[in-house]
Amino acid sequence: MLTSFVLTLREGVEAALIIGILIGALRKLKLPQLSRVVWYGVISAGLVAVLAAVLLNLAGTEFEGPGEAIFEGITMLLAAIILTWMIFWMNRQAGEMKHQLESKIRQAADSQNRTAIFLLAFLAILREGIELALYLLAARFASNPVETLVGALAGLAAVAVLGWFLIASSQRVSLKRLFQTTSVVLLLFSAGLVGLGIHAFNEAGWIPVVIDHVWNLNNILPESSVFGQVLKSLFGYEAMPSFTSVVSYLVYLVTLGLILVWPRPSIVRSSSQ
Repeated sequence: MLTSFVLTLREGVEAALIIGILIGALRKLKLPQLSRVVWYGVISAGLVAVLAAVLLNLAGTEFEGPGEAIFEGITMLLAAIILTWMIFWMNRQAGEMKHQLESKIRQAADSQNRTAIFLLAFLAILREGIELALYLLAARFASNPVETLVGALAGLAAVAVLGWFLIASSQRVSLKRLFQTTSVVLLLFSAGLVGLGIHAFNEAGWIPVVIDHVWNLNNILPESSVFGQVLKSLFGYEAMPSFTSVVSYLVYLVTLGLILVWPRPSIVRSSSQ
């Protein structure tokens, strides 16, 4: 439940910021009447994202046995890949996000192109919605559908409360600092998806386990316990992980962690004499 709450809150806050930037830009241009076009795009994108989430969940229920394990593994690894891209993108370019959106909305508003404004809002929110649908599907495999749904609804409720504030204050919000605060948690969650995805492929026979159980923590922290379920849904905890699952988790976590914290070298330009 906590995983789906955090993911929904994160994506919802980003969506609210995008809406706020678009509407704020229209207000600056003294074209508030075009704000309804932005909301049309937001609502349309939301409906398409809900439809995509339903279809993804229905597709998951059609598989049984090895097919189900393969579907779960592919979904988890795909979610991890997209989540990894999002973490890097937000950390490197969130500071420019506001300027880029305002520039696009200004170009569309100069000609009062309602279709362009609609598509800008629609595509921006649709990306968030499709990503969230995929993340929640992966989170459902790590916990259960009821907990995932409750967490997502709680996240949406929190977004509804924060959304009005963010939309109103989007001109003063530092996007880079806002999303950096959750990057560590999302990195751990993404590493957990990688580990669980490899575990699913172990069950399907696609990837060898090498060693069945590297350790057994069921006597200390069983997965069936409340804390064990929280750790599994949030960080991919396994009481009896396979060797390949542990290695994939650690390689992903260490590699991406180092890339994120390693200072980027500055480029020194030398002038020719």
